[in-house]
Amino acid sequence: MEHVKVVENGVEARREIDQFIMQGFTKDEIYLLAHDKGRSEDLTDSLDIGDIGVSEQGVLDAVANVFRTRGDELRSKLESLGLSKAEAERYEEELDQGRVVVVASKSA
Repeated sequence: MEHVKVVENGVEARREIDQFIMQGFTKDEIYLLAHDKGRSEDLTDSLDIGDIGVSEQGVLDAVANVFRTRGDELRSKLESLGLSKAEAERYEEELDQGRVVVVASKSA
């Protein structure tokens, strides 16, 4: 079960994260993605939420992401959180536009 929200900035991301927590998700079940890797890391750290790592992706995908383009890496991470390929592509397009995607997933 996953829930996805597209936001414009960290303030909106914080609001969505708080909503997910009120719905019963833990911070370890909430993930944030931005197209710019630095922005993604900064927001994840400042909002104190989970990072999509080996436990969510599996070892092979985590290693493969080192060699993928950022778009391919983002789609792979979204799929590892339970989104379909089509959904991952759609949200990656949002990321291309500078938006931030917040995912709450109990399936990861």
